[in-house]
Amino acid sequence: MITDNLKFINTSNTFSDNYTPLFFRLNQTEDRNIFNDFFSKIAHPVTVYDQIDIQLQELIKIKSPSEKKTKKQIQEAVKTHLNHTIKEEYGVWVYYPWSNILVHILDEEEFIELRTNRNLYKITREERDKLAQKKIGVVGMSVGQSIAIALAMERGCGELRLADFDHLELSNLNRIKTGIENLGISKAVIAAREIARLDPFIKVNCYLDGITEDNIEDFLLSGGKIDLLIEECDSLDIKILCRQKAREHKIPVLMDTNDRGMIDIERFDLEPNRPLLHGMVDEINVARLKTLSPQERLSFVMSLLDEKNVSESLKSSMKEIGKTITTWPQLASSVILGAALAADTSRRILLNQFNKSGRYFVDLKEIIY
Repeated sequence: MITDNLKFINTSNTFSDNYTPLFFRLNQTEDRNIFNDFFSKIAHPVTVYDQIDIQLQELIKIKSPSEKKTKKQIQEAVKTHLNHTIKEEYGVWVYYPWSNILVHILDEEEFIELRTNRNLYKITREERDKLAQKKIGVVGMSVGQSIAIALAMERGCGELRLADFDHLELSNLNRIKTGIENLGISKAVIAAREIARLDPFIKVNCYLDGITEDNIEDFLLSGGKIDLLIEECDSLDIKILCRQKAREHKIPVLMDTNDRGMIDIERFDLEPNRPLLHGMVDEINVARLKTLSPQERLSFVMSLLDEKNVSESLKSSMKEIGKTITTWPQLASSVILGAALAADTSRRILLNQFNKSGRYFVDLKEIIY
């Protein structure tokens, strides 16, 4: 067996920025030769996970859900399905370089069919296949990480572009789902790696410098224009720049504020002349935003959020920034709620089931009291 010489020990290369898994299809001679050569030269022993049997058995079950097969019947059906293919050569082996892990899974079509089976029929196969053609850009990988992972779990798109210049700090772990071993790693890379573990067939590109005036056109357009921009960054100038460029290219923008369950939708694809942020802020020069004093910045944020709709706890916190706290607070519960709202709303936008702009609230304190 090819895997006989692979030792079961986990070594790590987490501090590289690698987030792209490698694929090996051993039923193809070229891939098999590359596989053998690669793992004969690799410096560290590899952890191998091969549960292809369980995947094949589950695949047989979903192909005929009305039939209640015995264990023996399932095994026979698996044998028929393999059609004399050696199990080791069935599907695809996925290697994750940053964790030195090798996983044996079904290949793309069967993998997607099985992994999304329990979405049916809240998301139909036709809707799933349509979403697989969509590209989503997510700017800001604190709140944005939860949104990107929710999108990947539901398979709400086929491609994700993730942008963030920042690296994980311990104080981020109140809202970013990852482990302490990832401290110091790029937030975008952490999100991309988590998505690759969930579904290695979703295309992910990371912009590790965040969004800038120099790269935003590339982020929005390179490899095909994105179908939706989800903006979750802290920089006010980038918030405005993202909307200016999205409006120019007729791309809808979605933002979750993780305060009072507020989701913000700007349909620049349907309303290309729509004022930024619903006209709540002036069409300000991006360069000017970089020079705002702390008080001017606070005033701008309150205008952006519409102060009368901001929770009292956030208002109190905003006044303490630079005094007793360094930045505005974000709670895991609010971030996770926002991820659900953003993933659900983005799906309906991309499937042409929701065609409005506006601000909407899922305020749990008003719903549950």
